[in-house]
Amino acid sequence: MEFRLIDRIRERTAQLREDVRLGIGDDAALLTVPLGQELAVAIDTLVGGVHFPHDTAPADIGWKALAVNLSDLAAMGAAPAWALLALTLPQVDPARVDGLAEGFAQLAREYGVALVGGDTTRGPFCLSVAVHGFVPPGQALTRAGACVGDAVFVTGTLGDAAGGLRLALGERPFDPADEAHRMLRARLDRPIPRVRAGLALRGFANACIDVSDGLLADLGHLCAASGVGVEIDADALPLSPASCTVFGEGPARELALAGGDDYELCFTVPPARIAAMQAALDGQGCRVTRIGRVVEGQGVSLAGGGPAPQRRGWDHFPG
Repeated sequence: MEFRLIDRIRERTAQLREDVRLGIGDDAALLTVPLGQELAVAIDTLVGGVHFPHDTAPADIGWKALAVNLSDLAAMGAAPAWALLALTLPQVDPARVDGLAEGFAQLAREYGVALVGGDTTRGPFCLSVAVHGFVPPGQALTRAGACVGDAVFVTGTLGDAAGGLRLALGERPFDPADEAHRMLRARLDRPIPRVRAGLALRGFANACIDVSDGLLADLGHLCAASGVGVEIDADALPLSPASCTVFGEGPARELALAGGDDYELCFTVPPARIAAMQAALDGQGCRVTRIGRVVEGQGVSLAGGGPAPQRRGWDHFPG
């Protein structure tokens, strides 16, 4: 039965790439790293009831399992190539596997990602995905490069996925007929990795991170790696009309600061490169918003000394 499940996944995720010498079906994949490229590798695990509500559609789970990893490659300015999938199920469930594989494949096809191996096993429902991508030597974006005087930007809008989670958990009644409700839930279930934006930021951004655990938390990681501080203008945060409509502007801003699962990019750019950076991202159809500046010191603060939310982002092991 295990091998039939693997066959179902392979059939639904087939993606031809010349750099895949041998894919699913052997003890290991054989892959060719292009000459003059460095290999970027990332891995994330999604656990049922922790990273997605239990009622999430299997196709959405499959999509998200790949999306959160592609977001890590985007934050490094790496072009996606290959993925590995380890799937743990409490019992054999071909329909669930088909849905997972289809959602995974939908996103994989968009970015030319080949699934080249993995594993299936019995246990509490979870997925682990490892992704591999390419970046020219010396051009990778990292967290450790922000300089005092840099401007701080984010892509897209913030706080939508956290709003979608509140709806999914019943903190506000979810109305599937309401367009704003559907948009927020979609941002939770099917995040869009900013792969093209990450590639466009090469040569412009000094430092970059994806917003997965919440803006305050992730910017704090960037500050620590770069040895700087960041001052945020909370009024400048990009909020979606849907979030403001459902929760109100004040709560929506708190979700933007401390909510997680946005998978937008947050990055710093020196003033001399801002115009060129904006032109490069405009060419990708990606909205960017300036939200603050890099300052001397450490950690993240709000301009004007306003109070920051008590919750500073997601932590699997608080305390």
